[in-house]
Amino acid sequence: MDDQRQSHPLNLDPALYVSAEAHQRERQAIFWRAWQYLGPASAVAETGQYLSVDVAGMGLIAIRGRDGVLRGFRNVCRHRGARLLPEGQGNCSLLRCPYHHWAYSDTGRLVQAPWFGTDPAIVPEDWPLEPVTVEIWRGLLFAAVDPVESLTDQLGDLVAELAEEPLESYVATDTARVQFDANWKVYADNFVEGYHIPGTHPAFFAAIDFEAFETTAHRGFVRMTAPPKAGLFYRGKWLWMWPNWTLSLFEGGMNTSRINPLGVDRTEQVYHFHFADTSDARAAARAKTIEDNLAVVREDYQVCIDTHANYAAGVYSPGPLSSRHEKGVHYFQERVRQAIEGESGASR
Repeated sequence: MDDQRQSHPLNLDPALYVSAEAHQRERQAIFWRAWQYLGPASAVAETGQYLSVDVAGMGLIAIRGRDGVLRGFRNVCRHRGARLLPEGQGNCSLLRCPYHHWAYSDTGRLVQAPWFGTDPAIVPEDWPLEPVTVEIWRGLLFAAVDPVESLTDQLGDLVAELAEEPLESYVATDTARVQFDANWKVYADNFVEGYHIPGTHPAFFAAIDFEAFETTAHRGFVRMTAPPKAGLFYRGKWLWMWPNWTLSLFEGGMNTSRINPLGVDRTEQVYHFHFADTSDARAAARAKTIEDNLAVVREDYQVCIDTHANYAAGVYSPGPLSSRHEKGVHYFQERVRQAIEGESGASR
């Protein structure tokens, strides 16, 4: 009988969640080689507008030049490596380093290196900002440092999945940041399955038909669906996209989030909320939708913190994944495994 038992896929090795070496491999193989969702493209729609973000420790800048061209750069001064712009969005004509006042145009060209000296003189053409690739898809802004594939190829089946959704008609109105002490993959594992809903989200559990909850993995994304009951603000579809962003639909809009590692044991989620109706009359309803979304999200953090602590303590060995509820976990973990093993192989 034992020989006829079907084996289950196992959870990812916990060492990959707590190892500094694994974290560095992920930065190089996943975060800097995959397209990263940065935020709404409206943040860089006008001349001089920029968006400055952190991607697993690397600062990136997207800026709309005076010539109308959208460009991306590493947020690193070529002189001594200082950060040019703080995180956030704004408007500027020059990217000026706060350390020694080197300044760059919105094309990335070095235009000032004050008090540097002339023996020998600096040659501006030799020291432009290091570029990164930026693209806009359906009103969402993406960047990649060293992409292994096109943005469309990475999005995969998501393009068809959202073809009928009026994403461009939604206006980004609010941003929220939340942080917690766990590896980013612990939270991603949590997001791509509904198995934890009865235990972690009792009110959410009561508001959906959990017996009909379904998780399916597709090229580039994981889809979770459940019929909502009356009164639930969600529309019953939640999406996670490789490698680390999410999109959830609610009546009259959507939210997106980026799951960003601040270190091997600390994670930040950056949420953007988008609405079709941005009138003053709907302000209170929008605020309630945002708070209801974040209330569900916050319920996940403690179990993620506790799980990470068990991984770090070395008291857990990989257990089986549910074929019914954890297809998304298996898909995500296989993508991670393939990426870091490829990077490890390349380094050898």
